Amino acid sequence: MPQKTRLAVIGGGPGGYAAAFLAADLGLETTLIDPEPHPGGVCLYRGCIPSKALLHAARVITESREAAHWGIEFAEPKIKLEKLRSWKRSVVERLTGGLGQLCKQRKVTYIQGEAAFDDAHTLRIRNRQGGEQPLAFEHAIIATGSLPATLPGLPASPRLMDSSGALEIESIPKTMLVIGGGYIGLELGTVYAALGTQVSVVEMMPGLLPGVDRDLVNPLAKRLEGLFQSVMVSTKVAEIKEQKDGLRVKFDPPGSNGAGQVFEKVLVSVGRKPNSKIPGLEKTRVQVDERGFIRVDEQRRTAEPSIFAIGDVAGEPMLAHKASHEGRTAVEAIAGRKVAFEPRAIPAVVFTDPEIAWCGLTEEQAKAQNRNVKVARFPWAASGRAITLDRPEGVTKLVIDPETESVLGVGITGVGAGELIAEGVLAVEMAALAADVSLTIHPHPTLSETVMEAAEVFFGQSTHVYRPRRD
Repeated sequence: MPQKTRLAVIGGGPGGYAAAFLAADLGLETTLIDPEPHPGGVCLYRGCIPSKALLHAARVITESREAAHWGIEFAEPKIKLEKLRSWKRSVVERLTGGLGQLCKQRKVTYIQGEAAFDDAHTLRIRNRQGGEQPLAFEHAIIATGSLPATLPGLPASPRLMDSSGALEIESIPKTMLVIGGGYIGLELGTVYAALGTQVSVVEMMPGLLPGVDRDLVNPLAKRLEGLFQSVMVSTKVAEIKEQKDGLRVKFDPPGSNGAGQVFEKVLVSVGRKPNSKIPGLEKTRVQVDERGFIRVDEQRRTAEPSIFAIGDVAGEPMLAHKASHEGRTAVEAIAGRKVAFEPRAIPAVVFTDPEIAWCGLTEEQAKAQNRNVKVARFPWAASGRAITLDRPEGVTKLVIDPETESVLGVGITGVGAGELIAEGVLAVEMAALAADVSLTIHPHPTLSETVMEAAEVFFGQSTHVYRPRRD
């Protein structure tokens, strides 16, 4: 372990390793500290990557059943759970191992351990053997991410899972309740439902995916009605008690069954909280707000000039790609460049089936701001490519400034929406006009055409939808 370093990065997730790698590329002596054997963080070890591997498996299972609609019939899939787990682990190991190699190639010092602050320029690193050693630094970047949020009053039971436990798929329960209708709960619920579990979802808000425009959520909500056993909105969990055959859950309001329902497993998925309880942080001038987020400026610098913070611990949205870009901004600031983290659009994707993706200004945000916008929607029922995929339930929409005709936001629901949204992000970042999007020739037949045709809808000139413009 080195005695000193120019830059210490605490946390090896997508924000931390992106920052460390760029710092090394810029010639800064860099040390990366994380408890895992390789970089990757929660996203790679217990989050985005393993969940997407399982979602792909779930999609294959679902498609094998849907193929009967087209005259192609398969036998019911046989699920070899240990092999599925092994494949998921191999994906994680391949990617984390690759990051370990990139550390060596870039000459980034990687320390497997946990960091605590002694002061604004010194860390104390505890290694796996329990030994401690100080590490002096000129600058530090805190990239410690977030943890699953919990609910008070829950019983201590192996039948209760958080998102990390659910990704282990130790078994395929007959019944499962997902508490929380956010993206994590719906993604994991989709996986278990495809594997054969009877999944129920309870959400305290009036609809699934609170905060997302309703017209984007509606196609998914309709599909989940057939996939899940039940979806309970405007409903809270009043009580959970363990009994021999499972967990008895009572709801508020109680619904048709006042005695509650029994579930073999319960997944608690009510969001995440920043991991800002770093030992010794109080010995610095770093400030933490009432929600646990570290306060930072536009360069991601904290109130302590030598210390920066990025990613989940530095504020919402809690997204891996946001963390990576914040990390690069912080490193460039440390290197003396004039930079600021001020994106016009940060994409968000829900990897359910269908996927939901959006960026920039949403309709809900426009309403909350009393902002005048025009929304142009193109239904996928008019998309040749969507019809060939037997997935016409999607929609693509543009949120447009009616005066300048600039694209302020983009929303997409449908197969592959997560891949399509990047064009929307570019449009918003580059301040593209609706005319720019409509005049950009898109290949046919593709789902990407729906972005172009949504712009044409704005002008009342969509080839495949007759919707005259009304001014």
